[in-house]
Amino acid sequence: MANSEVIIANAERFYVIDRMTEKEVASQVGVNERTVRRWKKKFDWETKKNQYYQTTSLFHKEMYNFARKLMTSIEYDLDNGNEVNSSRMYTFTKMLPLIVKIKDYEDNIKKGAKESEQQGITPDFVKLIETEILGMPSREE
Repeated sequence: MANSEVIIANAERFYVIDRMTEKEVASQVGVNERTVRRWKKKFDWETKKNQYYQTTSLFHKEMYNFARKLMTSIEYDLDNGNEVNSSRMYTFTKMLPLIVKIKDYEDNIKKGAKESEQQGITPDFVKLIETEILGMPSREE
């Protein structure tokens, strides 16, 4: 891969994945801002950026839905006096921190979004689930 191809690939990653501005990308890779705008248009970075964001959002929604179904099945067993499969509990507790990390990432991307418009599991909600549903001790204790 030629040096210029590496620079363009890095610039694209900065713009698409790291969500840097054109000016920040230009500064990072050491080219003029007009060059970055030309690459952005030529290689359709805006579409790639939107597709990348949609993919990460879709993953979050799928993971959130899976966690919700798992939580519902565990709650059903608890309410009906059934034994809760330890592997389901283990899976659920391992998923919670990941959901929070994904949500935090998305929130950083949507910096200007209002809190009331945000969707998904918040860290406070995770803490509530851990203490109230799973009976885990609070991290602050």
